Amino acid sequence: MNDLLLELLDLPPQASTYARSVDTLHFFVISATMMGAVFVFLLALFYLVRYRRTTPLQTTARVITSTPTEVLIIGAILSLFLAFWAIGATQYNRMFTPPADAIPVYVTAKQWMWKFSYPGGQSSMDTLNVPVNRPIKLVMTSRDVIHSFYVPAFRMKHDVVPGRYYVAWFEATTPGVYDIDCAELCGVGHSRMLGKVNVLTGEQYGRWLEGAPQGDLVSAGRDVALRRACTSCHSLDGQPYVGPSWAGLYGSEVKMSDGRVLRADEEYLTRSMMDPQADLVAGYRPVMPSYRGILAEPEVAALVEFIQSLRTEPIVPAITLPRVNPLSSGEPQEPRP
Repeated sequence: MNDLLLELLDLPPQASTYARSVDTLHFFVISATMMGAVFVFLLALFYLVRYRRTTPLQTTARVITSTPTEVLIIGAILSLFLAFWAIGATQYNRMFTPPADAIPVYVTAKQWMWKFSYPGGQSSMDTLNVPVNRPIKLVMTSRDVIHSFYVPAFRMKHDVVPGRYYVAWFEATTPGVYDIDCAELCGVGHSRMLGKVNVLTGEQYGRWLEGAPQGDLVSAGRDVALRRACTSCHSLDGQPYVGPSWAGLYGSEVKMSDGRVLRADEEYLTRSMMDPQADLVAGYRPVMPSYRGILAEPEVAALVEFIQSLRTEPIVPAITLPRVNPLSSGEPQEPRP
């Protein structure tokens, strides 16, 4: 039945772990809608024949239904829509909650191309290379206008907005080459903003990693942190300072000044760089400036990877930092013994 409906609706192959469940809901909604339309049509046809006027002056008979019948019909329709919502909400939560072991890939959209940066320092243009049967987490932003990253075969689509960072994920199940489209009208070259997802076997992906131009994204992130003076406020070893320490920050639960608790993932970290006043960490003053327009997307990706590396490998301090009360003016106090 699944293959028949795919052919009837002319849908692309189901090439990700959640593609079939998305299609199942799609088929469910279409089937229920079509059956409802047919039922209404047949019911209207029945009433048209059953209560047709036989003489010119004849009036239409008044039809009174029973309360149980009305309750049954209303309840059935409401239950159907609640089922749509429950299934859809469950799928949405799954599709936007990346697994913990997902491989991060940083996606930058620009008129009219897609750029991909990988944790090992590799990069590619318009071709996303991923291994089969491994979850891939996309951290996406745009450099100019709103774009939308859309892979029909994976049943995934997410808007990409300038100045903001979004996280989506997928896990390809079948090796092959799949189309990437921009699903948002982004300018005169919108129709040319195309790309490919190249799903490789484990062996092929390993060869691609070895052959692709490499760099060290963690080392690049350390250089960015020093060049942009990030370490003047954030320690790398867990010592409290003007801002929260980066050691052990990635993946932790961070309490905000308004009582919210956020997870320090890629989206949170990049948002903190671009709009630091949006999520104020409890116990710290709002002294960090915005780096929007200052940090380039590759620098943001490198910083996130560097912070992630400090989760398990904090840098041993060479000195003891002066004690700073984060809620004060920021003047150093006497060093700790």
